[in-house]
Amino acid sequence: MKTLDSIPTHKIERATKLVSTGVKIGGNYLRYYGEKLINGEENKDKLNANNAKDIYDGLKELKGSALKLAQMLSMEKNLMPQAYVEQFSLAQFSVPPLSGALVKKTIRKYLGSDPDEIFESFSLDSENAASIGQVHKAEKDGKKLAVKIQYPGVAQSIASDLSLVKPIAIKMLNIKGKDSDKYFKEVENKLVEETNYTLEIDQSQSIVEDCKHIPNLKFPNYYPTLSSDRIITMDWMNGVHLSEFSTTNQKVANSLGQALWDFYMFQIHKLKKVHADPHPGNFLINKENQLIALDFGCIKEVPNDFYIPYFELAKKENLANPEFFKSKLYELEILRKDDSKEEVEFFTTMFHELLSLFAQPFHAEEFNFADDAFFGQIANLGENYSKSTELRNMNGNRGSKHFIYINRTFFGLYNLMHDLKAEKVKINNFIPY
Repeated sequence: MKTLDSIPTHKIERATKLVSTGVKIGGNYLRYYGEKLINGEENKDKLNANNAKDIYDGLKELKGSALKLAQMLSMEKNLMPQAYVEQFSLAQFSVPPLSGALVKKTIRKYLGSDPDEIFESFSLDSENAASIGQVHKAEKDGKKLAVKIQYPGVAQSIASDLSLVKPIAIKMLNIKGKDSDKYFKEVENKLVEETNYTLEIDQSQSIVEDCKHIPNLKFPNYYPTLSSDRIITMDWMNGVHLSEFSTTNQKVANSLGQALWDFYMFQIHKLKKVHADPHPGNFLINKENQLIALDFGCIKEVPNDFYIPYFELAKKENLANPEFFKSKLYELEILRKDDSKEEVEFFTTMFHELLSLFAQPFHAEEFNFADDAFFGQIANLGENYSKSTELRNMNGNRGSKHFIYINRTFFGLYNLMHDLKAEKVKINNFIPY
């Protein structure tokens, strides 16, 4: 893969790249309609594949928040065409890395010396290049290390990137009303936090200390003296990414799934903060069949005024109580005081259907995340609402801003549990911890 000597950082440069990508997509649609006119046949899969590739090819050279948003979208397996999921998921593993010269320059700027003066050995070829930074192997004092380097200009381009995609998101999500900025501000604040590597080290060390007692779960050590606000140095952890792992041993799958589930439930219910980026690239599985958790840049605090009604809605008895259920929808800003009677009825029915399905794991002592029927129901429900003309005609500006990252966490967690094919997962196993 070719390396990059520079990354567009100015708003005009980045906007120009997005415009050129839009021109390619326009060409794809012209070909699609031309073939439809000539052959009388639709090939929507081909159109989606071409559009997804062109969008990803444009974003991977921009890096930063534009590419991070694509990675976030790749987790919505049930809401996006498969071609987009496949292409955008590459944002975690397969993007052009920085050139060796730019790597040296970045380390010299943020650690004060060339890498060969700081480390006993340092590979200028990256091992993994993702949306915000890339990782290099190094050694010092007999320890194998991973050095994560943030791409130049990424932190400074967040606001301009979001301003470019905001009109598209408003149209796609049918957001109306003057208070819609709270959602974009929530995303912007989290992306800003993810580019603050000093904060990430603090968060990482805190989570490791709080969760180190959970069985079959491992973490790297972090080295603040070899880190800065744009560079993180940690232990090199050997293992395969969760997305590449497969086993025919059901006991192993169950053990890994239990560790992952306990890790998330302990964070949410005990710490009231959570690793809100449950992407397969952020987890490794070692030879001892232990789960290794990486990358704590995106940590979402869960305030009590959201936590309490959110989990009250997951209880079976509350789903069966229409008045209580509706009161919690208002509390979570899903229903609005200015809603019409039709909107109240539609969104009450919609969220009751969604929560009755998504909350099923919490209604049992053990749950089978290998159940294809359960995930098939989720896919069908997502597809039905994505095609709903009634939903498109209603104001999509609803729900607490906290839904963005909490829902992302649960979508990602469920998908990872399904990827592991974990069965007999004890839902409340975390409580004794």
